[in-house]
Amino acid sequence: MLINVSKGKDSDFFDKINLIVYMAIIMIFKNIADPKNLEYILNNLKEGILAHDMDRKILFFNDAAENITGVNREDVLGRDCHEVFGEPFCGQHCSFCSNIPPDIDKHEHTINMTTPGGQNRVIEMSVIMMKDENENEIGALATFRDQTELIDLKMDSGKLFSFSNIIGRDSKMISVFRQIRDVTDYDFPVHISGETGTGKELVAHAIHNESRRGGAPFVPINCGALPEGLIESELFGHVRGAFSGAIRDKKGRFELADNGTAFLDEISELPKPMQVKLLRFLQEGSFEKVGGEKTTSVNVRVISATNKDIKKEAQRGNFREDLYYRLNVIPITVPPLRERKNDIPLLVDHFLDQFPETLDNKIMRISDEALAMMMDYRWPGNVRELQNAVQFSIVRSRGDIIRPEDLPLELKDFIVEKPRRGPARKLDAAMVKAALAKTGGNKAKAAKLLGVGRATLYRFLGSQP
Repeated sequence: MLINVSKGKDSDFFDKINLIVYMAIIMIFKNIADPKNLEYILNNLKEGILAHDMDRKILFFNDAAENITGVNREDVLGRDCHEVFGEPFCGQHCSFCSNIPPDIDKHEHTINMTTPGGQNRVIEMSVIMMKDENENEIGALATFRDQTELIDLKMDSGKLFSFSNIIGRDSKMISVFRQIRDVTDYDFPVHISGETGTGKELVAHAIHNESRRGGAPFVPINCGALPEGLIESELFGHVRGAFSGAIRDKKGRFELADNGTAFLDEISELPKPMQVKLLRFLQEGSFEKVGGEKTTSVNVRVISATNKDIKKEAQRGNFREDLYYRLNVIPITVPPLRERKNDIPLLVDHFLDQFPETLDNKIMRISDEALAMMMDYRWPGNVRELQNAVQFSIVRSRGDIIRPEDLPLELKDFIVEKPRRGPARKLDAAMVKAALAKTGGNKAKAAKLLGVGRATLYRFLGSQP
């Protein structure tokens, strides 16, 4: 599996901007100061600003908001925010979508939108409620920034360490990130392939979150874990009395995912009869519940995944070929950990950061020698196995440093059995010290400068007194 992390938004920055903008907007509305001067200030901010009242009527829209959204101020002022923008700008993340009064003080999220000119934008947005002197809510203030160029620049320069809650900076993972971004504007089916433990569900969740469906239901369905006799009921639901034990109507997973995404994991394990019914659902977007006669239509994006080669399964007759082509419109392959070993130090640091400091107030770290052993190992269980290994080593360690003797037995046995190849060149302490000084302590760059692998450098550092 891949790794789920927070989005890392600059909340302090948004807090400061929101405070300045909030005060200025209130002063404009109450005519406390010259509106023209305040509007001049707000129009010179790089952040987009949108303010609307409790009826969603847009009251303020600055120059940056025009540039980011591609919508003219004259076309939005005085109009309902939902009518102007629709999804995803005013979509599932919006707190004003229902008739229930919003209950928010502050909400931050990222959306992907396409401007009227066809340009894709990645937008970070912060929304806060505006209140009068009596603490009565009078509207909402949205502050947003265009992060598109920054994300592209980080991808191109190799400085992107995570994307949409997934950790990774290896070139193979950057390729996956780009593919995720490419498919967010479309509702075409996506098929994700990869070994067990590489994080196929996290990729599916990222596609969902980055699309206009983000915030709507994401319903994972493990096709291999559903009992064969109940799988149709689980997917499509049933009506009362359809079979013994059906004491009430029940919604299926596809109905629960309406307006959102259904993730069909281990799709190759789906029985042949259900493959036929799934194909019909994908073609028509409708189904009948078990025991029912009424046709139900839903708006669901389908993402599937498997750790098998589904094309070969279709060629062998184990999977319907027409269903394969229906699901495999956009293929994405998640690389195994052994093919992106440069991500291992980053992932290990993340798992160590997750260790609760409340336990003996320890801040865990890993020795260079132990990290070198992790870099050498092939990780058949991929990132999930790495996570388990780090957790095991934390429990085994007696101090705040994970050493080689703390690692799981399979890692130590693998290193013993595997003959180590010597480094391309002999390292010495002075040479390594100079390389680390030149690269500002960056071990990856130092290893490249020295002409050796990162594992070799870690082993050398671990062997030094």
